[in-house]
Amino acid sequence: MTTKQKVLQLLKQTETVLSGEKLAQQLEVSRTAVWKAIRELEKEGYRFEHAASGYRYLPSDILDPLEIKGGTLSFLEVEILENSQSTMQDAKAAAAQGKTAPLLIVADAQSGAHGRFGRPFFAPKGGGIYMSLLLQPNQSFAELPQYTLLAAVAVSQAIDALSGKTSTIKWVNDIYLDGKKVCGILSEATSDFESGTISQVIIGMGINFSIPDADFPLELQEKAGSIFPASAPVLRNQLIHTIWENFFRLLSQPASDYLSTYREKSFVLGKTVHFTQQGKTYSGRASAITDRGELVVETAEKTFTLSSGEISLQAIE
Repeated sequence: MTTKQKVLQLLKQTETVLSGEKLAQQLEVSRTAVWKAIRELEKEGYRFEHAASGYRYLPSDILDPLEIKGGTLSFLEVEILENSQSTMQDAKAAAAQGKTAPLLIVADAQSGAHGRFGRPFFAPKGGGIYMSLLLQPNQSFAELPQYTLLAAVAVSQAIDALSGKTSTIKWVNDIYLDGKKVCGILSEATSDFESGTISQVIIGMGINFSIPDADFPLELQEKAGSIFPASAPVLRNQLIHTIWENFFRLLSQPASDYLSTYREKSFVLGKTVHFTQQGKTYSGRASAITDRGELVVETAEKTFTLSSGEISLQAIE
């Protein structure tokens, strides 16, 4: 561990001001080395109070494994990346390397972000949260929870708790706030043919945390927004922690709990939706969401049960 990392660790561990002399003594370095470490940390985005008697750590919007884990997610391994092509791919690579799950990979920026059907996702550095969770359930497909629905509820509840607003869910994997999409979720599973079980599940998320409306590409400004388009009253670490705290709490509860909340937060149910199947476009009323996460749509021709992996809603009225 470098002097810079040691200084940061010590200051994070105490709520009081620590003098440069005390830091130097504890680390067995010079006061000049401490001063240089503080300067380097501030260049990276960390914030400190400079008092006459020393330094005090201030909450900083720097992705941090310890702050993400907090006191309730100690079992979760967390890796932070400055840049990633895709945290989903990073999680797949981690699984291939035999890394322990549950493992959360979080990137400060993501250059190849995408959602369902390969759609691109706007992912600027520092303004969003780009992360993937690796799980190794080793269960049959029938035994698995509906991870996408569960994750959507966990995100929506976290946004509500920290923003004071009420978010909604568009079937099956998008979170909306103030009428605009602020989060997309993608889940992928890998099966073990020999055992007949799902060996790994990866849940990826792209969240627009604090991005000014004007920073979105013109073609997205009417559709996409962020949780805090102006200044954020909370840090990304807090939101990430709350999301996964919710996720693992919901995971330990009966599926009926998160399914009930998912349905309550859906802004699709009861609406007229348009979709295309086998080259034909249909319109009908979205009447239910099954326990498997399928959308039931009643049309003039017949009642459809739509799978999220096959159908994308084209319009909702």
